[in-house]
Amino acid sequence: MNPPNSRLPLRCWAEIDLAALERNLRLIRASLPAHIRYVAVVKADAYGHGLHQTAARLMHSGADLFAVATLSEAAAVRELGPGWPVLLLSPLLPEEDRYLADYDLAATVSTFDEVSRFAAVGRAAGRPVSVHLKIDTGMGRLGVWHEQTGEIYRAITEHPQLRLAGVFTHFASPDDDVAFTDEQRRRFLAALDSCAGIRLNELFVHADNSSGLETMPGASPFNAVRVGLLQFGILPHPHSLLAQVRTEPVFSFRTRVGIVKDLPAGTTISYGRTHTLARASRVAVLCAGYGDGIPRAASNRGQVLIAGVRCPILGRVTMDQTIVDVTGIPDVKCGDEAVLVGRQEAGEISITEFSKWADTIPWETLCSVTKRVPRIYRTALGV
Repeated sequence: MNPPNSRLPLRCWAEIDLAALERNLRLIRASLPAHIRYVAVVKADAYGHGLHQTAARLMHSGADLFAVATLSEAAAVRELGPGWPVLLLSPLLPEEDRYLADYDLAATVSTFDEVSRFAAVGRAAGRPVSVHLKIDTGMGRLGVWHEQTGEIYRAITEHPQLRLAGVFTHFASPDDDVAFTDEQRRRFLAALDSCAGIRLNELFVHADNSSGLETMPGASPFNAVRVGLLQFGILPHPHSLLAQVRTEPVFSFRTRVGIVKDLPAGTTISYGRTHTLARASRVAVLCAGYGDGIPRAASNRGQVLIAGVRCPILGRVTMDQTIVDVTGIPDVKCGDEAVLVGRQEAGEISITEFSKWADTIPWETLCSVTKRVPRIYRTALGV
């Protein structure tokens, strides 16, 4: 399961613990009400973890539905097995429509035009196309505006070539605006009430994700939850209902020391000379830079672990190397491991902390680790 060039020495790599992913899914599922189905969000190459490997493990662990962003992602999931529903969260281009039938996918419906287009696909295929109706309750992105829900629902049900498989919305600020999230939920429920004859118990009804679960009421039509970062051991919101679930980090990001050298006080470091050594220092040049996924914004702010000790980044991160201060750490040498995200001995740098140094969020950090960084998969389930 490792990359084709895995026989070459590793300079920079990401480790993906698939056993931890499986344990996380089981913990999350055990913490949810029994009737809530698990929608595994695996878009953007499963947030940089590797779509094929991640989806296969989630299938083995019992995910109920896979949500992706693009047709190529949907096709990749479908190649792994025919038994799981696959939902395309993003809009389709007209020339992509026919693949809904070819790959047995569910499309997101936001407009009346899509209703007509997807019905035409079902007509040509001779069997209904599955769709999830998305309702815009205040995100302002995809979805039919909530006040028009009844009309588009009728349009869907009037087409025998369409099969309504789900209905959902997307909260704009579930982690920091409870009042607006409550308003979005109220709009969503009112929109469902406008759909005469809708059988919600036969559909995937989903609104909540990992960071919004604290708003899920006990008695409601919701019967599914979209889980993205949390299944990878990253808690998007500390006050979520699932904050007490002790998921494990699945992803770690590592590189190696290229050279170690001593520099005198007053030496300026890297492009732009943005750091000046205040003392005679020993520095290590790491074999990774922004070409691998260490953001330039972490220059003079970030840290790495070497021998379990935090070492500050000095000067600007460059494309292929990053300079760190290893003064006082004995015996650092060429080839030693440096941890950018993850654990080493007693030390740990979380992806949340790493992202803050770059003024970004874990979602972007994971998607920014580039393709030249091999993914190494750990598969043993363990305890």
